[in-house]
Amino acid sequence: MLKTVRVAFLIAFCFAANLSSFAQISKIPCLKGKKVLIVYGGWGGHNPKAFVDKIVPWLKAEGADLTISTSLDSYTDEKLMAETDLVIQSWTMGDISKEQVNGLLKAVRNGTGLAGCHGGIGDSFRNQAEYLYMVGGQWAAHPGGKINYEVNICDTEDPITDDLNDFRVENTEQYYMLVDPNSKVLATTTFSGEHNSWIDGAVMPVAWKKYYGKGRVYNLSIGHEPKDFDNPSVWILLKRGFAWAAESKYQVKENLITPVYDTKHKL
Repeated sequence: MLKTVRVAFLIAFCFAANLSSFAQISKIPCLKGKKVLIVYGGWGGHNPKAFVDKIVPWLKAEGADLTISTSLDSYTDEKLMAETDLVIQSWTMGDISKEQVNGLLKAVRNGTGLAGCHGGIGDSFRNQAEYLYMVGGQWAAHPGGKINYEVNICDTEDPITDDLNDFRVENTEQYYMLVDPNSKVLATTTFSGEHNSWIDGAVMPVAWKKYYGKGRVYNLSIGHEPKDFDNPSVWILLKRGFAWAAESKYQVKENLITPVYDTKHKL
């Protein structure tokens, strides 16, 4: 009888644990009905059209209402931007006019989400300080070019990274970035000194989320080529992060400010 009770307890415990895990994952919403604007262009070396071709089937399967644009003038369309739930940008480097960047900044401040990968968001419009301030990071270098490296999940409590383990990416760029210390970092990578001795042991964010005004902003530094998303863990980070960013107008604002520096003076 006692053995039966123990077995029943273990079954119930495992079911509850699995249910809890499912509940955590289910916090990532579906994009069904969300208005998503994809804006792509800029430097051709990142093949932004191929990135768009990679994500569009997933977005359509999710039921997102898509608008796809190759012009930054989309950011000046106040009605479009106000109605958009998520801007997915894939525009490396390039120039953006005052009217265009102000349209994007205003929309995100008012609750439109912004998400992107690699140089498509983290190396755009280098001369626009407020844009860099909004994104929370800017590419600085990719030592060694295309290499193999490890990505470490540093926040296993967040729905975006729940149930993910550390993983390796191969033959792609390891981004060394200048980053906002108040962003919530979800995954990191550690640099060796093989290519540049002065960065040996440097821990660098790979995925983070933050707010700019009311708008959610999500950055994933992986994605030099579409084949990078054939890695299941990278694909999950993209899908969950983009879905999170689309919820600015529908979810309570999270407190993501977690400064990494100790401001207390110790004697």
